[in-house]
Amino acid sequence: VLDSQYGMCVWPCAVVLAQYVWVHRRSLPGKRVLEVGAGVSLPGVVAAKCGAEVILSDSEELPQCLHNCRRSCRMNHLPHVPVIGLTWGRVSPELLSLAPVDIILGSDVFFDPKDFEDILTTIYFLLEKNPHAQFWTTYQVRSADWSIEALLCKWKLKNIHVPLHSFSADKEHLASSSLPGRHTIEMMIISLARSDGT
Repeated sequence: VLDSQYGMCVWPCAVVLAQYVWVHRRSLPGKRVLEVGAGVSLPGVVAAKCGAEVILSDSEELPQCLHNCRRSCRMNHLPHVPVIGLTWGRVSPELLSLAPVDIILGSDVFFDPKDFEDILTTIYFLLEKNPHAQFWTTYQVRSADWSIEALLCKWKLKNIHVPLHSFSADKEHLASSSLPGRHTIEMMIISLARSDGT
């Protein structure tokens, strides 16, 4: 999926999430997967190659990102994978008409704190419609005060931290990046908090 000739690059978070998808590939055939903020769509493409029914999405306001999603599908011989515009925090006809999903994927969507609540609003909406679904997400720790704990609580969502070593994603070559500075990648699974407190 890496295509430097056309300016498509894969961020470290996407590689880590794709590794998690690959490790769980035997559970994917027949599962319905939605990737949000997909960009180059590496995790979604891997899920589709593993037999999941995948829908890729990115902001309807970023036509270049949607174009990149479609191009990744073409390059990976997945012409049947739909690409839709979904803007975080906006209840659009596309969001309302989405088919049921089992897994939502999102790599490095928690990039800009001003977007965190819009992202979680959209995730909450999807999980309310699909109460047994999970949101698999990787993110890069960019600040010591980075936290979505308060927002998760507000939106009645729970998260489980997934250690990278548990799915062999702690290797230097896997999540390393040529960008300056050190990159700490984390993974979590977000789901609805049940009313019984679990």
